[in-house]
Amino acid sequence: MELTIALAIGVGAGIAAFLGTYGLRSSHASPASGRADESPSCRDDETEILMIGQRVADITRAARNFLETEPGDTPDWPSLRPRLEVYFGPLPETLPAEPASFSAVGASGARLLVRPEGPALRLLIEAEPMAAGARLKLQSELNELPRLRRALALVPCPIWQTDETQNVVWSNAAYEDACAQVDASPTGPAPFDLVAPDGSDTRRSRTALGARGEDSRYWYEVQSHRNRDGWMHFATNIDAIIRAEINQRSFLQTLTRIFAHLPIGLAVFDRDHRLVLFNPALIDLTGLQAEFLSARPNVMSVFDSLREGRMMPEPKNYKGWREHLTGLIAAASSDLYIETWELPAGLTYRITGRPHPDAGIAFLFEDISSEITLTRRFRQELDQAHSVLDSLEEAVAVFSPQGVLSSCNEAYRGLWGSDPDTCVADLSVSEATASWQDACAPSPIWGDIRDFVLSLGDRAAWEAPLLLRDGRPLMCKVSPMTGGATLLRFSHDPRMANVPG
Repeated sequence: MELTIALAIGVGAGIAAFLGTYGLRSSHASPASGRADESPSCRDDETEILMIGQRVADITRAARNFLETEPGDTPDWPSLRPRLEVYFGPLPETLPAEPASFSAVGASGARLLVRPEGPALRLLIEAEPMAAGARLKLQSELNELPRLRRALALVPCPIWQTDETQNVVWSNAAYEDACAQVDASPTGPAPFDLVAPDGSDTRRSRTALGARGEDSRYWYEVQSHRNRDGWMHFATNIDAIIRAEINQRSFLQTLTRIFAHLPIGLAVFDRDHRLVLFNPALIDLTGLQAEFLSARPNVMSVFDSLREGRMMPEPKNYKGWREHLTGLIAAASSDLYIETWELPAGLTYRITGRPHPDAGIAFLFEDISSEITLTRRFRQELDQAHSVLDSLEEAVAVFSPQGVLSSCNEAYRGLWGSDPDTCVADLSVSEATASWQDACAPSPIWGDIRDFVLSLGDRAAWEAPLLLRDGRPLMCKVSPMTGGATLLRFSHDPRMANVPG
């Protein structure tokens, strides 16, 4: 709006300057008499133009400055009339033969007088005297006027003024350049296709210059502001923004094609939490309608629909559910959200939330029902194996190929008085044999056990007797297992009671 105000001040100052500075006389001054025996001429102290026929015969310096004509230029009435109409509105196409008066537009008390003087016609510009204070203020504005004109001429954005009938009444150089890009006349209707007025004083339009479908189209965003003379329009080139939006849409379409075959459901929300991208797997997994997702619902609406379709765990109460959603969105924005949903239909989904560029959020919906079933079956079989081991009277220990105790039974814990499951660190074969050695009489087999467990070559089962320090005999049986593991069994044998320590 500062530019609009400056423009209005500049134009108003220009009119007043030409009407007040270059010798505009008082309305009480006497007009030129012009006798028949005298050759009519112009007085240099007045703003006058002498016409003979349709051509200028004489013009004062003040009038020449007012009309901005070059010395020696003697325009005719058809070329002079448009210059005067800027200040006095519509003028007749042919000079009147009778005296006439035309009031200035926007300058009270100023007028153009037309007075026949024999074969000539005198055009005289008059105005009421200007007060000293007004003249000083006008001079200050005149000093600023060239600067404002230069600024408007250098502004890279097209600016133009239209009246209430949408005719262009003023424009800057950038507007003329924009018109030249599409071979449009800067004095004709504006080539910008603006939105229709809706009663507001400000409106915004996005429009393009050039034929539809051409690569050479120029995109602009136009801000229009209503003023007392019509509308002032400011256009900003947005070609870079349009190209970025086109590239973004192309990128989203590429992502959509890529994710079309992904078995994991994908939902991407923008910074306003509106859905901007989803894949077919999301529809298959959640049962949400494509029409609903294409309407760009927000996060709350999507999860509300999942709740209504019983595609997520049923909350205890709605208020708690909304609070849960708020925490869910915050966690996803911080890359901290991951949940497993046990659905009423017997399915199991893993939901993962991840932050997306530009403050967006992405949710992944993965059906892990088969994985959960397999895990549960494996755990069941593992529990059964542990139960079988615990039912054996022999103390059993299984070591991995790396020499780490991977499993033991209840008899092992009772025999050696330790529970490896309660230890944070893994129990190695060296630590286990050291513990067994402390509880037994001296025996040479401990090093053989360590070597056997860590051996990578072919191995054969063997056994050796042991004697606990309390005198109870043991039989240690060492056997290789599939995959490089080793099985050790410790059993009590009463027949070995007399084995020397």
